[in-house]
Amino acid sequence: MIIEPLMPVEPSLASAQKFVSTPAVQEKSSFGDWFVNELNTVNDRLVTSDHDAQALATGEVQSLHEVMIRMEETRQSFQLLLQVRNRLLEAYQEVMRTQV
Repeated sequence: MIIEPLMPVEPSLASAQKFVSTPAVQEKSSFGDWFVNELNTVNDRLVTSDHDAQALATGEVQSLHEVMIRMEETRQSFQLLLQVRNRLLEAYQEVMRTQV
C-alpha cells in the first residue's frame, strides 16, 4: 500500500476575494444586490459540484476528497441561502399581518 502525500488545497476565486482589501471609497449596494450576487455564487457552485460529480463518476477526477469537500461547501452555501430566504419570507408575512 502506497501512501501519497496530501496536496495543498487551492482556494477558489470566490473565497480568495474575501481576503482582498477593498478600496476606502465603496459603492453603496443594497441588500437586494447582495442577495442576487450570493444567489449567482451558489448557482455557480451547484453547477461546478454537478460537473465534479459527473467527472468523478466517469473517472476523470482521481481525488474523491476534493470533490466531496467542494460538494459539502456547496451544500452549506445553499443551506445558508435557503435560511436567509426563509427569514425574508417570515418577515414579509409578519409585515403583511400587521394591522394598519
